[in-house]
Amino acid sequence: MSETASTIRLLNLDRTTTPYRLTGEPIPFIKFKAKDFPRVAYAAAHVVADPLAGNDPWITPAIDWDTTLQFRHRLWDLGLGVAEAMDTAQRGMGLGWIDAQELIRRSQAEARGRQDALIAYGAGTDHLPPGPDVSMDDIIRAYEEQVGFVEKEGGRVILMASRALAAAAKSPDDYARVYGHILAQVQQPVIMHWLGEMFDPALQGYWGSINHDAAMDVCLDVITANADKVDGIKISLLSAEKEIAMRRRLPAAVKMYTGDDFNYAELIAGDDQGYSHALLGIFDAIAPAASAGLAALGRGNSNEFFDLLEPTVPLSRHIFAAPTRFYKTGVVFLAYLNGLQDHFTMVGGQQSARSLQHLCELFRLADRARVLADPDLATHRMRAVLAVHGVDA
Repeated sequence: MSETASTIRLLNLDRTTTPYRLTGEPIPFIKFKAKDFPRVAYAAAHVVADPLAGNDPWITPAIDWDTTLQFRHRLWDLGLGVAEAMDTAQRGMGLGWIDAQELIRRSQAEARGRQDALIAYGAGTDHLPPGPDVSMDDIIRAYEEQVGFVEKEGGRVILMASRALAAAAKSPDDYARVYGHILAQVQQPVIMHWLGEMFDPALQGYWGSINHDAAMDVCLDVITANADKVDGIKISLLSAEKEIAMRRRLPAAVKMYTGDDFNYAELIAGDDQGYSHALLGIFDAIAPAASAGLAALGRGNSNEFFDLLEPTVPLSRHIFAAPTRFYKTGVVFLAYLNGLQDHFTMVGGQQSARSLQHLCELFRLADRARVLADPDLATHRMRAVLAVHGVDA
């Protein structure tokens, strides 16, 4: 770390700037295999926008396919799986089904060229706009279309929550009908996905109740009735207590994949009654730390696991702070700081979803978590962002 780059003036909450001296020793990039880990671990991966395209970003996505796919190879090199075309890829927030299909095609083609490529794909109903005339049969057909596409490409399905179903369902029976119909048809067990309303307000009341405990009962009934078609479930409720309660009630062969970006370290480590696997957006941003931590856990070194991952939790809690759905901005900002893409531009113009104050605090926390791969480069790029906002750093 150079002497000139190791200090930068960052914005504070009171609009002043003060010097910040970087202290974090970057966690090294070390290649692992998924078999080195005692947990199945997916990183929900972001897409890299093409900032030079002549599109209207709020209307038409433009994707840098080469850089997007290089990032997937980076995750595989670290031993992590890729959860593709998910919320982190701005599904439903800039990335529509047409572009998601192209992303799935291209990622699956890359995965075929590797023996170690763990990957699964989001399939939902986002091409079906919610509305008063949408029926359960419409929702079933929409799910069938997306599930069928993923399976035709040879991919494993992550069954995403449906805004259309949340809007149209009149009772828990509607959820049981839709999920039962789809699960009966899938070619191999799927990962189900319960995304809380903090991630997507349109999903409030999913499973037929705004009470998460009541909703959990419905979800567990669906899983139990179709246990041979469910590999696991990812829940994203940002509550360790609720995840643990559900984990203990799952059928023995069904995995819990934590989607809790606030409490993932303790949930992955587990307790004397079980543990969670991982399917996390934050693993996109902290991939070397996640990989090294999981490898340490695989060696039986839980102290090293926590030493590596616990400092990343304050960073993750900041990135996923309310409004949580804007967390993608922080994920992409870290990719920019770390040199994994040459710009801070997002599909749909979502780089504007977080304030400069938020990004400055993210920088501080990323340094303390040791996830700035090249502090000199990160500082140079942070200065550029500050300059665009009129701040002399």
